[in-house]
Amino acid sequence: MNIPNLLTSFRVLLIPVIVLVFLQDFVWAGFCASMLFGLASITDWLDGYLARKLDQGSAFGAFLDPVADKLTVSVTLILITMHYPTVTIAIATIIIIGREIVISALREWMAKSGESDRVKVDGIGKWKTAAQMLAIGFLLGSATEPTSWGFWPGVVLLIVATILTVWSMVGYLKSAMPVILKSTKAIS
Repeated sequence: MNIPNLLTSFRVLLIPVIVLVFLQDFVWAGFCASMLFGLASITDWLDGYLARKLDQGSAFGAFLDPVADKLTVSVTLILITMHYPTVTIAIATIIIIGREIVISALREWMAKSGESDRVKVDGIGKWKTAAQMLAIGFLLGSATEPTSWGFWPGVVLLIVATILTVWSMVGYLKSAMPVILKSTKAIS
């Protein structure tokens, strides 16, 4: 197993640790969970950088990296929604997780159709990811009193991330639409 794949695997292993720390009853639990999430986010950037720099890209890494991302984001958003059961956070969580499922299925289907280039990550997707990661970090960190100041920046960033999530999903669906329409005509 190469270095980028080890970093991605480490990110997956951090998920239950983040959950356990966040659910502890001590004053710095949210802050500690936020720092662990920050570490996971750094490894997300670092594994991709090293895969390119060291020419260590692999089919396993191409599979595991997005899975690790989606698991980390989904689990932490669910934790945040449990802690802050507000309509705004619940709707944002549903939209973000729903989009991940739709786009993952779309990418798989497009790859089987030989059209995977149409749904590669774009600039909006990268901005969405950055806003998401910052929002989650702030919201995890604000879950306990010493760092509760991060709640409102986290909510604002989560709303921004949700808007970018919808925008990027629409972009991917538009790019895929010719293939989708062609496919539905072939079936009829």
